[in-house]
Amino acid sequence: MAEGDLVGRKSEEDGVEILVLKHPPVNALSTGVLAQLDARVSELAADSKARAVVLTGDGQYFSAGADLKEMATLDLSTAPEVVRKGHALFARLAGLRPPVIAAINGLALGGGLELALACDLRIAGESAKLGAPEVNYGLMPAYGGTQRLPRLVGPAKARELIFTGGMISAAEALKIGLVNKTVPAGQELRAARDWAHTIGQRAPKAVQAAKRAMAEGLQRPLAEGIELETKLFESDVLSSSDLAEGIIAFAERRPPKFKGE
Repeated sequence: MAEGDLVGRKSEEDGVEILVLKHPPVNALSTGVLAQLDARVSELAADSKARAVVLTGDGQYFSAGADLKEMATLDLSTAPEVVRKGHALFARLAGLRPPVIAAINGLALGGGLELALACDLRIAGESAKLGAPEVNYGLMPAYGGTQRLPRLVGPAKARELIFTGGMISAAEALKIGLVNKTVPAGQELRAARDWAHTIGQRAPKAVQAAKRAMAEGLQRPLAEGIELETKLFESDVLSSSDLAEGIIAFAERRPPKFKGE
């Protein structure tokens, strides 16, 4: 990771990529941070070797959301354009071929929560706090929170979180399905990396086809989703040399060596 980066990137074995927000003290999502994150996401979209991505925040916090100090200096007439760029960025993050895991340390609030919601999986430290406090500042979730949150935790709980602007603990977030797993504070990145390396050792085309089938299929009627699943199975999985490797490795009782081909 280069010094001075607002969003660092580090490559590990198994095709694992680590992205780190680096905007102290709370990793607020300033226009500079979002621009660098957009560049990183574009890099990953073009990287055929990437098999899993971990996104976390440097220091004590994942992200406390929008940079309110910067927002106070912006011309409000530019706000719709900023929001549209944020929507496009988060959609590109969600649409990356490899799965993305958020390692949530400290706080994931407002835009920080929305960033975590754009990831496929979320692991939180036990001391983490999550919430959508926008209404406390005369705002509303505007980076997809009003859409992704109810799809994840249900409309009733999403309304409660958004309308009250309160924070919940990592334990409560686990209970309602907002995060997949909690770990002792300080261990969230390690746990996310463990998952990422596990995913990275699986057949990439199969993982990526399954991700696409779920992401697109959930927006369709069941019959159409099943048809999409069938098409992706035929086009992406049956044609993959990794399928033969998986079967041979099973027969030979050895770990498979998938190439993503």
